[in-house]
Amino acid sequence: MSAAEKSFPVSWEQFHRDARALAWRLAGVRPEWKAIVCITRGGLVPAAIISRELGIRLIETVCIASYHDYAEQGELMVLKEISPELVEEDGEGILIVDDLTDTGKTASLVRAMLPKAHFATVYAKPKGRSLVDTFITEVSQDTWIYFPWDLGLTFQAPIGKGTAG
Repeated sequence: MSAAEKSFPVSWEQFHRDARALAWRLAGVRPEWKAIVCITRGGLVPAAIISRELGIRLIETVCIASYHDYAEQGELMVLKEISPELVEEDGEGILIVDDLTDTGKTASLVRAMLPKAHFATVYAKPKGRSLVDTFITEVSQDTWIYFPWDLGLTFQAPIGKGTAG
């Protein structure tokens, strides 16, 4: 993370609330989904919450590596494809779930695999926002989101410089 970027740490409680809010929105989009395709690894946690809330039992993964050093998004690598039966009908009735759309590169790749699927993320940045159908919170492009599975409990410096504790 560069000095110009903003930090947005998300607690487990906040992420759970946001993922449930996403499930509420998705419940109003379609009465029943055929399956969830979650983008790993970030989509695993919200997919678990959404599948519970909406009663979706069939969960598939598409495994794509993009952040190779946790700093910059590298070249995309598809490590595991979506099962052929879910790709039929271009993904009609399928829900794609991820934690975040950032640059839109991963979203664009998965959207091409399932062009008729409904794409949902918990968080969205401006460059990737147009590629998803439903999201909860938009953050600026220069914000780095620290997800709860990436964090430990440590001191957080004040936002303003020179702010006394």
